[in-house]
Amino acid sequence: MKKWLCALLGAIGLSGCAGTDVSRYAAETPRLTLESYFNGTLDAWGMFQDRSGEVIKRFHVVIDASWEGPVGTLDERFTYADGTTQRRVWTIRAEGDGRYTGTADDVVGMAEGQARGNALRWRYVLALPVDGKVYEVDFDDWMILIDERVMLNRSAMRKFGIHLGEVTLSFTKREAGQ
Repeated sequence: MKKWLCALLGAIGLSGCAGTDVSRYAAETPRLTLESYFNGTLDAWGMFQDRSGEVIKRFHVVIDASWEGPVGTLDERFTYADGTTQRRVWTIRAEGDGRYTGTADDVVGMAEGQARGNALRWRYVLALPVDGKVYEVDFDDWMILIDERVMLNRSAMRKFGIHLGEVTLSFTKREAGQ
């Protein structure tokens, strides 16, 4: 009896770690496709909060995005509240059936994502410099398209399964001529 109970509790615990499946959002609208949303210029405003919830960094990002066939380029230019800047250039490939892969200079290996309905789950490992050292941190991003111009993003950051903090972003797609 004890073995059965331990196995059941273990399975429940593991399923809790798996989280929400992106297919849960398949019927939600508007439908998110990266080729459509990340095309043109976007602005994003965000913050990083540590595991206690304290806001550590605030930032603005200007993203210039374009696609050639199934390959997209997102040129992200960050400006932090302290005046420092950073640039990240993503190369994203649409793999079909709402699946995407991506690379960037500070991404370790390949990012992988799955879109369903109005949601995208995007996972990757980021080489994150902190106090002169570089740490490989797991990011689990959830992007939810609110309407044709606004998308919200919440990223959980973990190292060795330990929650380090969260990044929250609000994207706004610029209208033509802005």
